[in-house]
Amino acid sequence: MLEYWSIGSQSSLHHSITPSLRRRRYGFALYEVLLGVTVFVIGVLALGRSVQNCLTASTLTAEDSRVRLILANRMAEIQATPGAPDSAKEMKVDTGYGLVKLIQKSVPAQLTEEDGVELNGVNLVTLKAEWDRGGVTQSESIQFYVYRAG
Repeated sequence: MLEYWSIGSQSSLHHSITPSLRRRRYGFALYEVLLGVTVFVIGVLALGRSVQNCLTASTLTAEDSRVRLILANRMAEIQATPGAPDSAKEMKVDTGYGLVKLIQKSVPAQLTEEDGVELNGVNLVTLKAEWDRGGVTQSESIQFYVYRAG
């Protein structure tokens, strides 16, 4: 009978402790879930920000490439055109990213040889592209020489 009493007391002890232990385990599981969701949300936000930065960088690179291509094309036109380049010229080019103002200036290069003889027919051409990016004016320029026998 004593054995039965101890088994019964263990059983009642087991039943009285179990609900509080269960509550603690569920509370801990809920805490873990909330912590996991928080870490997941922070990770997703960081990933979203990274993707946004990549898209912005890709757009800026494409815009810069387009402007460099405009400058290279205009330089090829000037070099292929017979006669002296225009001393000053402005034009606007629509790139799909907005308008680019292309400014051309040409001046005699005033180059001399080693013995001091001036080289005639050589012009220094400066091409400058200006455009707006987010309300801020951006610019890119190149300089090159054009020789025309005169």
